[in-house]
Amino acid sequence: MENVVILGLQWGDEGKGKIVDLLAPKYDVFVRFSGGANAGHTVRFEDKHFALHLLPSGIIHPGKICILGNGMVIDPFSLISEIETLKSQGVKINGNLFISEKAHLVLPHFQILDRLREQGKTPLGTTGKGIGPAYEFKYSRTGLRMGDLLYEKTLKEKLKNTLSPLNFLIKNYYNAQEVDIDTTYSNLLSISEKIKGYLVDSTALINSFISFGKKILFEGAQGTLLDIDHGTYPFVTSSNCTIGGVFTGTGISHKNIQKTIGVMKAYTTRVGKGPFPTEIAPPLSDKIRNRGNEFGTTTGRPRRVGWLDLVALKYAVSLNGIDEIALTKLDVLDELLDIQICTKYRERGTEIYSLPSQWEITEKLVPEYEILPGWSCPTTATRSFEDLPKQAQKYVEYLEENLGVPVKWISTGPRREETIFR
Repeated sequence: MENVVILGLQWGDEGKGKIVDLLAPKYDVFVRFSGGANAGHTVRFEDKHFALHLLPSGIIHPGKICILGNGMVIDPFSLISEIETLKSQGVKINGNLFISEKAHLVLPHFQILDRLREQGKTPLGTTGKGIGPAYEFKYSRTGLRMGDLLYEKTLKEKLKNTLSPLNFLIKNYYNAQEVDIDTTYSNLLSISEKIKGYLVDSTALINSFISFGKKILFEGAQGTLLDIDHGTYPFVTSSNCTIGGVFTGTGISHKNIQKTIGVMKAYTTRVGKGPFPTEIAPPLSDKIRNRGNEFGTTTGRPRRVGWLDLVALKYAVSLNGIDEIALTKLDVLDELLDIQICTKYRERGTEIYSLPSQWEITEKLVPEYEILPGWSCPTTATRSFEDLPKQAQKYVEYLEENLGVPVKWISTGPRREETIFR
């Protein structure tokens, strides 16, 4: 038995969906443990293209079991839309998908509150999907869970208890239109009929699969530097998307994980506000963004682009106990004459080798770079490490030496088949 966790090592968008897709034939069960529809995994192979937001990437593989864990927050309307889209693409869902009764609901009120906050003086650059408010209500113990959809008699009263104070805030603080609770209730009743059949005690189900020796892949969303506790707070997501989130978001023991794989790009990107020490200025950032198609799967927003940051990566590798690395988008660097890698920061003349806790300090850091020669020739669709240009090989070996972790996968294009396995 080998159960594996796949995590992002940067600010998300590292290409985790592709790596999950590549590993899918080896695993029986796929589990998401945190976040919600603010995630975006894109899988491409042959002439097919799947954009996933809530469902694990394993869902497109026939016969695989997929589970949405208790640590997630789920917009039921987005979920059904995603399910119906995949069905129209020929993906079998019924009998393959299970959803935790304990996962919290993302309600329309939460999305409205999210967007209203983003219009304020200190926007965080969220997706506006209601994820933060959903987790707020979870931790204030006033949220609704997927299992509440099973009990029509108590659902309306719970909705009133949750949403009446929120409507007061929307109307009286933000001067916005209240959301009708009766309409929300009616819409939830309608959608619940399509969801009830998927609901289970996911903790019991996952642990039963473990006891039967099924091989499980735990699929992370977002990235280490967006973790609510360990990321560049407050410019982070609202969940634990690092290794600890696997255990709280599913109810399994740490003893049942045998390997942790970290996914990283050959450069760095982030979406939204927040410090980004290695950010590249135009026009080079525009060139890399367009070549790498750096636009959000969920929002379509252009991603900010920067050089690789070894300080942040070492932190992520250590924090998550990474055993192996999957390196993506190496081919995006093909046309660069020189490639910069940040090895340390400097702040008021002092060398810094770790990420500060305060974003105000991180924002002022001056990165110091080591410059490696580029390879200035195509690597797209290269299938073996030996066939890569020598300078590209040295780039990968440099990362291995400095991170202390082997690079086992190298992506040289967006499609499944454009991958090197070492």
